[in-house]
Amino acid sequence: MNDENGLKEKIRNEMTVDYSNVLEKNFELAKRFIRITQSGTVDVLVKDKLPGKEKILLYLVGKLYAKEAGMTNVEYATNKELSNELGIGMGSVLPWLKVLRDAHKIKAVKNGVHAVSISAVEGILESIEKRLK
Repeated sequence: MNDENGLKEKIRNEMTVDYSNVLEKNFELAKRFIRITQSGTVDVLVKDKLPGKEKILLYLVGKLYAKEAGMTNVEYATNKELSNELGIGMGSVLPWLKVLRDAHKIKAVKNGVHAVSISAVEGILESIEKRLK
């Protein structure tokens, strides 16, 4: 019984991850790239400097911040919202979304609706920062 409790404690201490503060931890980095409108849409500040897939990722990260701020009830975006807000034609958005889904960088919430996992936020933001340097 003691070995079982020891293993449980070891797992809790060494393998448990807490994602609850990811948005707060990455706030300063995120605000360099995105802003949130009062309606809960996301303004990607560096969209002229990034390829389409990275714009989509930043937009979806912004949706997580918008939901956390109570500016929207959802942490996801529709394909149409991504196309309209990023100024990218649907003919480009759809293939990029497929590439991002296939690479497990985003998830399809339902048909035509996508989100990014909170656990991916830090990696996305660090990758964008590196690309822009």
